Amino acid sequence: MTTLRCLLEVTPDLGGVPQAAEQQLLDIDSTVFVMLGLFLVLAFILTKWLWKPYLRVREERVRRIEGARTEAERLETNSAGRLARIEAQLAEARKAGNVDRAQVRAQALAREQEIITEAQVSAHKMLSEARSKLDATLTAERVRLQSSAATLGREIAEKALGRRLAS
Repeated sequence: MTTLRCLLEVTPDLGGVPQAAEQQLLDIDSTVFVMLGLFLVLAFILTKWLWKPYLRVREERVRRIEGARTEAERLETNSAGRLARIEAQLAEARKAGNVDRAQVRAQALAREQEIITEAQVSAHKMLSEARSKLDATLTAERVRLQSSAATLGREIAEKALGRRLAS
């Protein structure tokens, strides 16, 4: 309480309204209304000349970005579809190539078998011709040898005996 009493003794009596010993920080008078007016005018000017153009540019940029993003997604979808079609065509071409290759291979194997069969037939024919020719030659030589064997045997016997044999 002594502190309160000291304070009351130091401050002069101003008629019942308390007043601060130091100067007030905020003095409300007509300058507040002037400052408020300046603030509103400045806010209006900045909104019209700075803020709205900034927002317009920003919205335009966002719209362009979204448009470009949408276009990119559309192009990606488009390219994915084209890629799928190309892969399907490629698979179909591979399949057709495999079928063609199998057909050509089968034709080549058939032709190979034909050539082998023809070669075997030709070889058998040549072999049988050679055998028949050999048989004919062998038969002719046997006949010739048999006829000459008798003569040859006669000559050997004559030489061994040293005389001529009677026919």
